[in-house]
Amino acid sequence: MSPRSILKNLVQGIFLVLLLPCGILSGFGRFRVLYTFWAHACAQMPGLVGDYARAAFYHLTLEACPMSSRICFGTFFSTPKAHLEDAVYIGAYCIIGQAHIGARTQIASAVHVVSGRHHHPRDSQGRILGAEQGTVQQIFIGSDCWIGEAAIVLADVGAGSTIGAGAVVTREIPPKVVAAGNPARVLRPASAGPPDLG
Repeated sequence: MSPRSILKNLVQGIFLVLLLPCGILSGFGRFRVLYTFWAHACAQMPGLVGDYARAAFYHLTLEACPMSSRICFGTFFSTPKAHLEDAVYIGAYCIIGQAHIGARTQIASAVHVVSGRHHHPRDSQGRILGAEQGTVQQIFIGSDCWIGEAAIVLADVGAGSTIGAGAVVTREIPPKVVAAGNPARVLRPASAGPPDLG
């Protein structure tokens, strides 16, 4: 193990110890009000210190969040019912709901991964009933995906796919494709090069 890896592991261990009281106070994600308080507080910590703090807090409170994850400034998980695999990168100012994010997936800034499409049902008179009566579903984003800036993800994204900046994913995206637009549509296979303009 290299000296750099040893130092990184040491720093991660220090942040786990420092954030342990926050994890305990939030019931390791079970006390929703306190979990949300600490999630918001950690979201506002700047720089590399904040990145380590967020990784440690979510390691303690989410269903799974390896310390190899990088979660940037302003980003928070709205629910502890989220699962990150190894080496996930999440940019600044993202809001992640009930999601399972595959290994090595990279999410750009200002992306929203919403817990499904039917959060606010209406009654027979058209009045909104509230989120507690809506349908929440886990969104699956496969491994090795790229989710472009300001995308909104409301449906599953297959492994190895690229979602364009500003796209709105309302239907499942298959693996290894490039999709963009509102609503997002498949444009081409992810392995294909740029279109031939000649």
